[in-house]
Amino acid sequence: MTDSLLQTDDMSAASRLLDAGFAERSVSVGDAMVSYRQCGSGPVIVLLHGIGSGAASWLHCGMELGREAQVVAWNAPGYGNSTGLPMAQPSAADYAVRLEQFLAALGIQECLLVGHSLGAMMAAAYVAAGRRRVAQLLLLSPAQGYGSEALRERGATIASERLQALAALGPQGMAQNSSGRMLSPQAGEAARAMVRWNMARLNPDGYTQAVHMLCGDDIHRYVPAAVPAAVYCGAADVVTTPQASSTLAEAFHLPFGLIDAAGHACYVEQPAAVAAVIRQHLKQLFQD
Repeated sequence: MTDSLLQTDDMSAASRLLDAGFAERSVSVGDAMVSYRQCGSGPVIVLLHGIGSGAASWLHCGMELGREAQVVAWNAPGYGNSTGLPMAQPSAADYAVRLEQFLAALGIQECLLVGHSLGAMMAAAYVAAGRRRVAQLLLLSPAQGYGSEALRERGATIASERLQALAALGPQGMAQNSSGRMLSPQAGEAARAMVRWNMARLNPDGYTQAVHMLCGDDIHRYVPAAVPAAVYCGAADVVTTPQASSTLAEAFHLPFGLIDAAGHACYVEQPAAVAAVIRQHLKQLFQD
């Protein structure tokens, strides 16, 4: 890599760890490909990233969980080396169809599914469709979308702003200031470097599809009633705020918890704390 953004000492160590213990691989799903990262063995935890990120962002949280579980972090369609979706403006349900194909291709019959931000919308849509591969669902700092009648105009504005920024700055330009809203003011440079590193690698076409999903769909269409579920949020999240996340949890009749000292990218900023929450739910799953 020649870009100075990607040459920080913090990311040099993380890059080596990615290659050694959380390497990217891929699997065919019909005419498409899904790339993902994997570590560990045992019960399966599947991790879905948000709109400005990728599978690699789960590195430290995933490696922590990999001590006692098989951890699978996908690159959503149009991210990493994953093939984009065929429609220009997909819904969360369209991403959920690809997720089902992905889990089937890996032979995953039962998992704990964790979705962060936009990934939470995909995860909720997957469970709401009644598919049976998920035994428990966690929504971390869930994006709720702007597809409702009340928010549609706001959604159109946000889509225009995001796509204009992409056209003007490109992924690397967007990455330069990305950690400001994604992390708490107290976040360390290693977490900030990880956020920038992932955003700098966005595929413009995949990001564009995801923007249309965010701005055209609504998580309230996908009530995840089929399996046990919970909602968590970073205590310092200014993107999907604790108030918004707790209100969603109440609407879905789900328990709600906070991740202390964490902003929106809670699992990047506090990987051990988020891993502990996921591990707690994993133990509950197999105790029941």
